[in-house]
Amino acid sequence: MTMKSVLLGSAFAVACGGAFGGAAQAAHINGWYLGLEGGGNWVEEWSHIQNPGAVLRETSYDTGWLALATVGYSWASHWRVEFEAGYRDNEVDAISVPGGAPVAGFGGDLWEATAMVNVLYDLHLTDKMSVSLGAGAGGDYANSTLIAPAGSSEDDEWNLAYQGIVGLNYMIAQRTALFLNYRYFRAVSPEFDYRPTINFLQSGSDDFVKHAATFGIRYALYAAPSYMEAAPPPAMSSSAPPRQFIVFFGFNKYNLTSEALRVISEAVVAAKETGSASILITGHTDTVGSNVYNDRLSMRRSNIVKGEMVRQGISTSSISAGGKGETELLVQTADAVKEPQNRRASIDLN
Repeated sequence: MTMKSVLLGSAFAVACGGAFGGAAQAAHINGWYLGLEGGGNWVEEWSHIQNPGAVLRETSYDTGWLALATVGYSWASHWRVEFEAGYRDNEVDAISVPGGAPVAGFGGDLWEATAMVNVLYDLHLTDKMSVSLGAGAGGDYANSTLIAPAGSSEDDEWNLAYQGIVGLNYMIAQRTALFLNYRYFRAVSPEFDYRPTINFLQSGSDDFVKHAATFGIRYALYAAPSYMEAAPPPAMSSSAPPRQFIVFFGFNKYNLTSEALRVISEAVVAAKETGSASILITGHTDTVGSNVYNDRLSMRRSNIVKGEMVRQGISTSSISAGGKGETELLVQTADAVKEPQNRRASIDLN
């Protein structure tokens, strides 16, 4: 596998991103999730000492396949920790002296079961797309079958392993993401003993180095909480209509609930009765998510309210819509706190 292949695959995913609808509200899964993925597995030539005779050999492998399953937990801060179980399989292509022709009559198979713990960070590109960067460590259980002119034999062993991960994720629903991953995987100093059936001991003078490209799906076990509550409008004098209305939203949402539509309708009636010359709509968010993402989300909240007011008969030229992100909290909280009253859009009649 070449880096060119990885880049082409990533570019393809970006190009296809627009084919999915606007079902997702964020480029991130929060909480517990499950993942499944599969794809191609490439093993670099393995240099080793083959006894008897302490002969330096190189074993090359055909392109193989792998399947991986993950269970993990993702925080709103974009960090993820996951356990990964995997299976890889590659046929032996040839065994040769470095720089020489393959040794006749040799072949075999290599399969591995892996158990890894990964730590990753999801960097948001858009509301639906993110890039993952991560690393992992764990164990690699390798089973190697050697076929030689004298017969065949197999051996297996556990080795320390570590890996680097780069991924491209795309949310297709609030709880579901599709992704492409590239892994650089290394199993430390493997050694296989085929004696006495075949009088060979392959002692690794180099690590097993592998590259994998996979396509998979990640699914959140629980939906992000969706709050529908709305605070009552502020106390007002009975002699004058209200001048401010507040619309509340669910977590990571900008759709209008039935309660939100009721509040907007009241604002429209008040604006028509008082002949308001201008209306200011300001969107806000809680502190979960990045500043860039929350700025966009607050604008979407104000624009959806504006669109509904226009639909109900208010002139678009009299409405100004803006977003404050998480900069003007109704309830002061620490970062990454889900506070329902901060997820709002205010309607001010002037």
